[in-house]
Amino acid sequence: MMNKLKISSLFLALVFVVMACGGGSSTETSNDTDSPTADLSGNDYLVTIKTDLGEMKAVLYDKTPQHKDNFIKLAKEGFYDSLIFHRVIKGFMVQGGDPDSKGAAPGQRLGTGGPGYTVPAEINDQFYHKKGALSAARQGDAVNPERASSGSQFYLVQGEVLNDASIAQFSGPNFAAIGGALQNLRTTKPDHELNKVYEEAYNTGGDQGYQDKVMETLDQLEEATGITLNKPEMSAERKEVYQTIGGTPFLDGDYTVFGEVIYGLDIIDSIAAVQTAPGDRPVEDVHMYISVEEMPKKEIAEKYGYDYSNQ
Repeated sequence: MMNKLKISSLFLALVFVVMACGGGSSTETSNDTDSPTADLSGNDYLVTIKTDLGEMKAVLYDKTPQHKDNFIKLAKEGFYDSLIFHRVIKGFMVQGGDPDSKGAAPGQRLGTGGPGYTVPAEINDQFYHKKGALSAARQGDAVNPERASSGSQFYLVQGEVLNDASIAQFSGPNFAAIGGALQNLRTTKPDHELNKVYEEAYNTGGDQGYQDKVMETLDQLEEATGITLNKPEMSAERKEVYQTIGGTPFLDGDYTVFGEVIYGLDIIDSIAAVQTAPGDRPVEDVHMYISVEEMPKKEIAEKYGYDYSNQ
């Protein structure tokens, strides 16, 4: 069997290249064209996220009903009150929702807590990681191939504004997905013929031979793992959003986006700007208090300029 350290090193290298270069992991095609007329009949829930640095308002998508219902349930129960944003990465996102963060001691390791259940993935390509996107955190594909979401942890996207060169990277092979598929194949199907093919390629050609063989057999790897390995062309509308307000498109298609901030985007910037310690936890805790209130959709649209045709 191929040296496991070598395999793991290559996997990490592939992921690092994606992260360092802003490459993507979008797995579904985009249909961001000709939005229908907004239906403003009935009520919706307006989410208020109060923090030590200011207040945000958000809406949750009807097309991700399990995530929406779960978030509303937890907010009504006061689950999120006094929790902190325990993971903050400037230019990327701010993450919270770990119940273990309530009253957590300085330096305490956080990020593994939850309500004791996960939420099935509701990944919908209509919703993507523009700035302000409200998305569900989750464990990685290797241990969570169905991409089920954390029962409570979420992140708010800050991201960065992209230029033409950055946008051009969002097509072709999805190296993060490829790395995950290789790991999935090794751990769940160790006797699969592809593993032998990759072992032989490594033994005869080293890392380069291994990588070349992987790229030659993407179709077989995709079929064996069920993981989509190529990024589709990004729509013109989505490109415009990423080139104006920004975001983190390399997360598209891999995590459930189930809502968005419609007021207070600058608060995300404020949270992202705080000083952090090793492990990305803010040196000074940033607390959250989340509530929901039912309001007419028309009132939400008029007061916050939200376009319901987007969902």
